[in-house]
Amino acid sequence: MGQTLTCLHYHIVFSTKNRLPQITDELRQRLYDYMGGIVKGERGLLFEAGGTQDHVHLLVSLPAQLSVADFLRLVKTNSSKWVHETFAHHRAFAWQSGYGAFSVSRSNDDSVRRYIEAQPEHHRRTTFQEEFLEFLRRHEIPFDERYIWE
Repeated sequence: MGQTLTCLHYHIVFSTKNRLPQITDELRQRLYDYMGGIVKGERGLLFEAGGTQDHVHLLVSLPAQLSVADFLRLVKTNSSKWVHETFAHHRAFAWQSGYGAFSVSRSNDDSVRRYIEAQPEHHRRTTFQEEFLEFLRRHEIPFDERYIWE
């Protein structure tokens, strides 16, 4: 076959360092927009970004040439640098080293978008830790909880 053709959609979840509430109202939308620029610069598509003060959800489509690990390294490194340069009072801002990445069928994009949009309401009932462990269980990803939260 002469071409590589893919439809790779991911629901990616990652938190601030120690899950501190560092994503303030002032920062939130600008941070999502900045991450969207990174996605676009890597020839991906950002379908939805959301979360709460201590974590982010992204629904993205990535090109075949870009691994999820490389993508997250770019997003985390560049966005934290941008936060430090743009918001002087956010000098302590940092991302946790790990992340969760879950494949999404194109037919489920709308459902995942609604889930991400409803994050503030969802987290009135559920903690980030409970949510993340549920994702791991639902996707049958083996884990040792001693090492998830650093």
